[in-house]
Amino acid sequence: MIFDWRGTLVLTPTFRGWVTEALRRLGRDTSAAADIVASIDVDRLDAPGVDADATRHRETYYGAFTDAGLDADLADALYEVESDAASNPFAADAAATLKSLHDNGIRIGVLSDIHFDIRPAFDGLPVDSFVLSFEHGVVKPDPAIFHLALGELGTTPDETLMVGDRATHDGAAVNAGMPTLLVPPLRSVDDTRLHLVTNLMLATNFKR
Repeated sequence: MIFDWRGTLVLTPTFRGWVTEALRRLGRDTSAAADIVASIDVDRLDAPGVDADATRHRETYYGAFTDAGLDADLADALYEVESDAASNPFAADAAATLKSLHDNGIRIGVLSDIHFDIRPAFDGLPVDSFVLSFEHGVVKPDPAIFHLALGELGTTPDETLMVGDRATHDGAAVNAGMPTLLVPPLRSVDDTRLHLVTNLMLATNFKR
């Protein structure tokens, strides 16, 4: 199985939560978070292909911060939070799900549109391969990234399930010939949706 990261296995910070954490790290008044969010062109941060290259990602974000009139310390703190895997806590059932799959002989891959290395966040968890967009210069929904993930995992499309939370991105795995399970985007670490994956595994005796 191949899992998406943000929104599927981990909680993506809200824009307000992101800015609040940056202000907290600087020791500044967090009540200004809403006004700062309003000053940033957040749509610009999600420009197509921004996660295909780490340098492009940084330039895009800092360009938006400059145009919003943010000072250098705040810009640095915002980018630090954005690039910190710890700012994306795992769903409460993520570790148990990954371990259950592993214990049942299923190889596990992680595929993410991301600009930094998230591997350290999975320390102690049974993941066999990672495909991170910034390392390959390609992002979802391009079928090429799904084929890369299959190659890294050593499986074929017809024997691999893609698990994600966005039809526009993760759902594009079907164009690479992969069956796909879409779960609701994670809204709280206490949300439990990944049992759907293990239920499917048990119901179909899905093993490699």
